[in-house]
Amino acid sequence: MKELNIVLAGVGGQGILLASQILGVSAVKEGFNVRVSEIHGMAQRGGAVVSHVRIGEKVYGPTVLEGNADVILGFEPLETLRNIKYASEKTLIIISKETIVPTGFSPEPVLYPNFDEIIEKIKIFTEKLLVVDALELARRAGSAITRNIVLLGALAANGILPMKNETLKDAIKELVRPAYLEMNLRAFELGYEAVKK
Repeated sequence: MKELNIVLAGVGGQGILLASQILGVSAVKEGFNVRVSEIHGMAQRGGAVVSHVRIGEKVYGPTVLEGNADVILGFEPLETLRNIKYASEKTLIIISKETIVPTGFSPEPVLYPNFDEIIEKIKIFTEKLLVVDALELARRAGSAITRNIVLLGALAANGILPMKNETLKDAIKELVRPAYLEMNLRAFELGYEAVKK
């Protein structure tokens, strides 16, 4: 594998930084050169969070260049669309169905676009699109907080990652608190199986 560029996009509280850490740790465990960077605004208040994970032989810079993402892992539909500049026709986009309307300081209600409209706009850039009901699968795993791990399972099922599933699970075991470990491992399996089916 020469290079793999992944952009994770969503809002604060969705576990994006943990997901990128899991990808980074598992890549290191298998001897890959890896760079992880994070860009977040008002993350604790539901603001935008973007993380870049770059894996490859000659990966030096921490951020993905526009149009160079191999994968966009979209934790929130509108945030995925906002980061579409990283996509090209070769980009695989895995997107969660769960919409989170941003909290604003305006007294006016926020007009959130229709999910189907967002999907149509994304398809202008790439046809390689996979929609996952991460929230529903996370609830089945035991808690809505595991939706980030559901999406990692969905990503692993596409066969694009150079790391083995066992290595990803080892990274989960290392980074997730023991009390939440079983449900996270279940979430990974549910995300993986949902795509494999």
